[in-house]
This record gives sequence, C-alpha cells and structure tokens, in this order.
Amino acid sequence: MHRSDQHRAPAGLTARPLALLDDDHRVDRSIDSAEAASRGWLGHARSAVAAVFGPAASRPFDVRYWDGTVDRGRRGQRPFTLVIARPESLRRMLLPPSELSIAEAYLDGDVDVEGELESAVTVGDVAAARLRSPRSAALALLHVLRLPRAGRAPARNASAEPVVQRAGREHRRARDRAAVRYHYDVGNEFYRLWLDARMVYSCAYFRTPDTTLDDAQLAKLDLVCRKLRLRPGDRFLDVGCGWGALVMHAARQYGVSALGITLSNAQAALARERIAAAGLSDRCRVEILDYRDLDGERFDKVASVGMIEHVGLRNLPLYFTAVWKALAPGGLFLNHGIVSVDRSRPLTWRQRMERRLWKRDAFIERYVFPDGDLPPFQAVIGAAEGAGFETRDVESLREHYVLTLHQWVARLLASGDRARALVGERRFRTWQLYMTGSAHAFASGAINVLQTLLSKPEGGRANLPLTRDDLTRV
Repeated sequence: MHRSDQHRAPAGLTARPLALLDDDHRVDRSIDSAEAASRGWLGHARSAVAAVFGPAASRPFDVRYWDGTVDRGRRGQRPFTLVIARPESLRRMLLPPSELSIAEAYLDGDVDVEGELESAVTVGDVAAARLRSPRSAALALLHVLRLPRAGRAPARNASAEPVVQRAGREHRRARDRAAVRYHYDVGNEFYRLWLDARMVYSCAYFRTPDTTLDDAQLAKLDLVCRKLRLRPGDRFLDVGCGWGALVMHAARQYGVSALGITLSNAQAALARERIAAAGLSDRCRVEILDYRDLDGERFDKVASVGMIEHVGLRNLPLYFTAVWKALAPGGLFLNHGIVSVDRSRPLTWRQRMERRLWKRDAFIERYVFPDGDLPPFQAVIGAAEGAGFETRDVESLREHYVLTLHQWVARLLASGDRARALVGERRFRTWQLYMTGSAHAFASGAINVLQTLLSKPEGGRANLPLTRDDLTRV
C-alpha cells in the first residue's frame, strides 16, 4: 500500500463529513448574522430612546434592552428601570408616537417597568415634550424605522377583555349602560381583592396617612352622612350606589330609609345579597335605574359619590335637574366627584392640537372608563346652580385620593396571582397602570376630587346650622 493511502478515507465516507462541516459553517454564519443584526438593532434602539427620552446621563431612570445591555441614568435618581423586551418593541411603542401607544406597549409586555411605576408614568410627558422638536422627532423616526417590523401582537385573553359596545350617541341611556357595565362588571371577585371590606370604590377619608383603608372608607361614609345631616326617618337616595356600602351605613347608623341606584348588574346583585345578609332589607334597597328615570319618588337627602364622571359635560344640566326634581324642598344633595383642573385653564390652538395628536387620556377612554368625562369645576357649579341648587360647602379631598390609590395598588399587587387568574395579565396591567397614573395625576394637581354640598332652599331656608361645628364634634 502506498504510504499516502494510509491517510485516505474509505470510499463513500468522504462526502458526509465535508457536508457536515459545511452545515456547521452555515450555522455559524447564521449565528454571526443574527448577532450582527441584533447589535445593529441595539444601536438603533439606543439612539431612538435617546431621541425620545434624552441622553442616558440626563434620564432619571435606567433602560435595559433585550440582550441585557443597560444604559444607566442619572446617579442617585433612578427609581425605575424601563425594560425593552425585544428588538421590535420600540416600533409598537412609538409608531405612531402617542400616549396611547406607550400605554399599549406596556399592556402587551413590549416594555416593562421594574421599580416605581408611578415615577414611570411620567415618561409619556417627557416623550411628548421632546418630540415637539422636529430634530428629535426625525431622529427617533429614522432609528425606529430601522428596527425589525412588529409581528402579531401578543395573544390576549379575549374572555377577560370584553369590548364595550358603543352603539348610539355618547351618553344616551343604552350607551351609558354599556360603558358602566364594561368597567364595573369586570367581576365582583376582582374588585373584592383590593377594595376594603365594604367594597367602597371612591376616595377614602384619612385621619392620618397611616389610617387603614377599612377605617378610612368608614370615615368617608360617615363624613357624607354627617354633611347631609341624616336623621332617622329621612328618605335617602344614593345615585351610583356601587355595592351598597353607603346606603347600608346610612340605614344602619342613621336610621334612614335608603334607595341606591346603579346601572351595573354585578353591583346590584352583590349589594342585594349584602343588604339581606345584614338584615336591612326593610330599610334599604338597590335598583338598576338610570338617574334620568327617577320619577315620582321624593327624597329628603341625596348623595352621588363617584358618579358625575360618567355623566358627560353636556349632560350636567340634565343630571342636576333630575336630582333637583327628586329632592324635596329644603333637602340637601352631596355631590362627590372628580374634576379636571387642566380643563379649567384655557388652551391655545396649538396645545389643543398637540393633545389630540398625542391622544392624551385615550388610554383611560379606551380601556378603563369608556365615555368617561372629567368636567372642570366651574361647569359643575354652573350646572348645579342653573338647576336651582345653592352651593353651601366645598371640600377638596385630593390628597386623600392619592393615599387611597396607593393602598388600592398595593393591595392589587399583593393579590397579583389571583387577580391575573381572574382577569388575565393584560387587564391586570390595565388596572395597575390606570390607578397608578391616577395617583400621579392627583398628586401633581392635574385633577381634583371635591365634595360639594348643595341645598334646595325652601322659602330661602337651607335647613343648615350656622357653623360646621356639628361636623367636627365627636
């Protein structure tokens, strides 16, 4: 045998090892190509983030990308980390650039927040301010368009995310029913996870920041009753009664005959169960009824807590007129509702256009409170006095709502696994973002919550004491 034949592979075996080598090389080239693409996408993502949120050193937060790369923000001022989950995330988040797109990217998990979500809700305002600059906007677009196209949105739990039916004109009866049920019929068990024991879904009243949520909500119920000067035998109406906490408290503690009305089937069903279990059915009832359909029955005292936000600016005169007709002469009406401070301030044409293009508040409108409307306070007072009411007292509970929302969010997060099982990840994130964003809006003074005591004078008499001493007397 020739010496060289000793190193020659057997016939028929040479081709296979060579083919395998070629496959390995192709795999290596594929990996190299993917890594190169990822590195290129990372560069464009970092440049896009810098254009939209400012250079890393100027940002009060960190940014972590899909490959683990972290851009550190200002030292000592990083309460949260913005997490970019995948190369296509910024396309979802910034095309088209709007507050709604940023919120939806969070809902879908394209971006996440580690740390203080309340601090993170300001990133939309930062982006809106920077994108007013044509240069920043052009740079952001240049780099975002070089990122991979977004594929199909992540799968959603359709059963946990019903679509609101917007049939008919805004704030007509059928459409209002659909909007209210979209929000409140998420499920009694879901709300029970993070509300207080009485299931009060409105601003609590805190004696101190350390007051428990249960005690603060009881204090709020009692504050409403005391402001109305409820007395045994009074006929009391609660417009938008929720799960019946106020009518039950008023009947049990003040001896009134109480009616609560709601448009939510889920709320009404549970409220009736609770009333029966408490043995209050002879003095307390809940009906599914629109405020516009109050007819015939008269009441000595009326409360509306967290209801006016559903009425709509144009319907305020109709709302107050309906309550006026239902209230006996000399009666009192306590209206507790959120108002927009921003809407009280005149906007330039450019500011109005920017708000529309940026889809300001579209997240709340689309995913939380369809057709919700926060009126300016002057519109509330104007409509109330236009209907014949006299304004007797106004109290802001803005700081109390910040404390309330903080407790709600903490309780929601503490029950996170159960909440996700009930409504799905996306709707869990929706409620977390909505309540956290609302806490920031109250804390910054963009919105307020006001308790307004109104009277229906009888011959000029409001049937109120000369001072507030009775409200503070223990």
